[in-house]
Amino acid sequence: MLRAMIAANLPFLSSFRRDLHRHPELRFEEHRTAAAVVAELQNAGYTVRQGMGGTGVAATLKGRRDGPGILLRADMDALPIREKNVFAHSSTCEGRMHACGHDGHTTMLLGAALLMKTLPAPECDVHFVFQPGEEGGAGARKMMDDGLFDEFPTAAVFGMHNWPDLPVGQFGLRVGPIMAAGQRFRITVNGRGAHAAQPQLGIDPIPIACAIVQQFQTLIARHKSAVDPAVISVCMFNAGETDNVIPDSAELRGTVRTLSSSLLKKLQGEMARIAESIASMHGAKAVLDFFQYYPATVNTAVEAAFCKHVLESCFGAEQVDGDVQANMTSEDFGFMLEERPGAYILIGNAAQGNNHRLHNAHYDFNDDVIAYGVEYWIRLAQSYLPRGE
Repeated sequence: MLRAMIAANLPFLSSFRRDLHRHPELRFEEHRTAAAVVAELQNAGYTVRQGMGGTGVAATLKGRRDGPGILLRADMDALPIREKNVFAHSSTCEGRMHACGHDGHTTMLLGAALLMKTLPAPECDVHFVFQPGEEGGAGARKMMDDGLFDEFPTAAVFGMHNWPDLPVGQFGLRVGPIMAAGQRFRITVNGRGAHAAQPQLGIDPIPIACAIVQQFQTLIARHKSAVDPAVISVCMFNAGETDNVIPDSAELRGTVRTLSSSLLKKLQGEMARIAESIASMHGAKAVLDFFQYYPATVNTAVEAAFCKHVLESCFGAEQVDGDVQANMTSEDFGFMLEERPGAYILIGNAAQGNNHRLHNAHYDFNDDVIAYGVEYWIRLAQSYLPRGE
């Protein structure tokens, strides 16, 4: 019966998802997206909290029992990427696209919220949270700072992300870290400019910056356990304005990611030591700043086991990898998991003909996934019992 109800709603949900894809909005600019979600929730009879954490949306389905409920979260923001797809629902906003599937995440959670309003009440309250600013904005943290858990008392939190490495109909999760802790960094190497023909009169920051990049790789290879994953990626190198002048400074920017907060802190100290030492050797100075911290996304054992049971009950044990490999991408859902128990799962999104990876200009969420995501959310909410019951 539930699957028939979901199937009947798929044309609307697919249309809704594609409309979001045509109109992507960057972090904390999700005004149109939030308004579309709010309109559907209100039409279904929900009382909606708007503007939390900037543009966040939340609504509650009352359960049969008093007390803290469960929180189901979807993210809404797009990325500053110029879409290269040419299908009918490709982005109409130059330089912006849903390259990570948040249009699909929003649609699946909305579909579950709309259908659950027509079903018998669950045991406990279910909070549907549509979050802004996941892509580098720590929107989860901003909603929490804005009183999310106070306004919506929460016993456990649950999240989900589409995963192009898994076929449609398959799922992955694990106990412990499933996404990495991450932090962005900026290194400014301050030298002294000079004419390109007279480098001896200056302090060239460019080879100094290059040496810093190379030495960072020794941190990964020689300054940590080989079985403790970590990634340092320098992704931007900016220096100079013309081809015959040695610049005064060079700037490096990138990210460092680990599966443990303690290793992240250690690597940050080592990165600062290397940058400052190399610069000093050449008479320059290096200033290193860390910003936009995301904690590791760490699933708690009881909640991960519960999600695995729900998935296996719905789709079969053969469709669920309960020990999926942890990934070095980062997710601000980790902020919620630092304060509440919960679990974050991966839902297969691989599609024939368009199996591009996340953050790719050719990526598109696979609408065949919607039904699986909606069913999972509903079954999870219907099955959950507070701890000890």
